[in-house]
Amino acid sequence: MNINNLGENNSILNQFIAELRDIHIHDDRLRFRKNIERIGEIMAYEISKTLQYKTIDVQTPLGVKAVSVPCERIVLATILRAGLPFHQGFLSYFDRAENAFISASRKYTENHSDFSIETGYLSSPSIEGKTLIIADPMLATGSSLNSVYRNLLQRGNPAKIHVACVIAGKQGIDAACKIFPEGKTAVWVAAVDPHLDEKAYIVPGLGDAGDLAYGETI
Repeated sequence: MNINNLGENNSILNQFIAELRDIHIHDDRLRFRKNIERIGEIMAYEISKTLQYKTIDVQTPLGVKAVSVPCERIVLATILRAGLPFHQGFLSYFDRAENAFISASRKYTENHSDFSIETGYLSSPSIEGKTLIIADPMLATGSSLNSVYRNLLQRGNPAKIHVACVIAGKQGIDAACKIFPEGKTAVWVAAVDPHLDEKAYIVPGLGDAGDLAYGETI
């Protein structure tokens, strides 16, 4: 599987990642959301380089110019709620994409030693034969991603799949390689962290992306 770690190269992307991680900036939810959105824009641009293109003629005030434009049908799928600013970054670039949303959350056992994934709300067009981009800011164990993907397959079989994450644990990357079909899947990540803690949170990570973006829930 094609793993693209954009954080391995020096770019402004790493500045946005640094601010997402910084506990001294975490109180600024607007900045947190904006940095996730910016990373979505950068990833959308990088993914756009891998798409198929067609040439169209564009009429200008002074003549006609042939221009190459993407021709793949894109469905942008996002896991609620932390994925919303990430989704907006992608949508700013892939503004003609169709959109899918699905809720997924961890349900812990009473002693908090283990968890299962609960999926609920699903709103999605057909993904049959289309290019599916799954935007999920944090890839820890891969359990949520697996559940979301299985639910999306109710809407068809995509021709291509791009999995986009802000921060992924090594375990999550390994899980994605087992979940998604070889040959038509690419993983895009801004940073890869070495391990998970006893609660399956990414370390050093950044904390709970949903809470940092929108506030804590009860």
